[in-house]
Amino acid sequence: MPATRTTLRRGLAAAAALPLLAVAVTACGYGSEAKEDDSAQSNVSAGGKKLSADTVKIGYFPNLTHATALVGIQEGLIAKELGGTTVKPSTFNAGPSEIEALNAGSIDIGFIGPSPSINGYSKSKGQNLRIVGGSASGGVKLVVNPKKIKTLDDLKGKKIATPQLGNTQDVAFLNWISEKGWKVDAQSGKGDVSVVRSDNKVTPDAFKSGSLDGAWVPEPTASKLVAEGGKVLLDESTLWPDDKFVITNIIVSQKFLSEHPDVVDAVLRGTVSTNKWINANPDKAKASANAALEELSGKALPAEVLDPAWKSIQITDDPLAATLEAQADHAVKAGLLEKPDLGGIYDLKPLNKILKAAGQPEVADAGLGVK
Repeated sequence: MPATRTTLRRGLAAAAALPLLAVAVTACGYGSEAKEDDSAQSNVSAGGKKLSADTVKIGYFPNLTHATALVGIQEGLIAKELGGTTVKPSTFNAGPSEIEALNAGSIDIGFIGPSPSINGYSKSKGQNLRIVGGSASGGVKLVVNPKKIKTLDDLKGKKIATPQLGNTQDVAFLNWISEKGWKVDAQSGKGDVSVVRSDNKVTPDAFKSGSLDGAWVPEPTASKLVAEGGKVLLDESTLWPDDKFVITNIIVSQKFLSEHPDVVDAVLRGTVSTNKWINANPDKAKASANAALEELSGKALPAEVLDPAWKSIQITDDPLAATLEAQADHAVKAGLLEKPDLGGIYDLKPLNKILKAAGQPEVADAGLGVK
């Protein structure tokens, strides 16, 4: 991430990029197994009329940054818009596996981060997906051991974790290091700062043991580190214009969008309705998301982790397209990506039609929309 907002704004106009490290790119850096949510197979609005598809298969992560999916499915807000068309959810632990599922037709619509969205679109030469909406912004923090690190300059010479080589947070941290004028080899992580690629599931224990001095990670991992004695030294949102950057998109298979536009419209109406409900009822929505996480993982988040994590995530219909382009440019700068043509990655016409009908402002595609 850039050291100043001025620098970042220059980056917003830069070209986007093709990931060389396809398998490494993921929104959150977790594992890679998909899991069907059998409990929600009958998630259908009673007595509703089916649309052009009997079912719609929706993929997402069991993660707070995917709150739109967690709450929208948990509360039946998405199913309500689908009438008699059944929602068939599947959960994933990493972006690459979700992209594979989209390509294979195992899911039709997915909630996913910017890096795997860019990677999936680029690898298919613009043939497999479209980003059709936004879901979440923020929720990424630099947490450190306050006994070892008191200022940002103290990071030099320390061991700082990111979730995975080439993932969204890894690219952000490498770019921030570069803006500081420090040198790090992106592949090895060696340099003025030791960038340690560590799975988010093991990072809290590594931090507690002292083998890591800090981590640039998404929620709820960041708040788990704080619960272990860490201190938030930097919230990534402060590095972006208006304190917003995309952490979760809504993508759809181009084939499904072409064959079932009415179903895509219904899902988007459901996500817009869900996001409105979340923002109007934050405490109820937080409890709903945590209940969904408990059902999916078998364990709810404790209040000391849930509360600060939830507070740092902004739920939005806006895909924040300019920030996706900037994130891609940061990866190019780090030497992890090659420049692709991202023209056409967005199709926001269905979403904007829904927003306009609801009296809400339309959202922009940063010049990367379908012609």
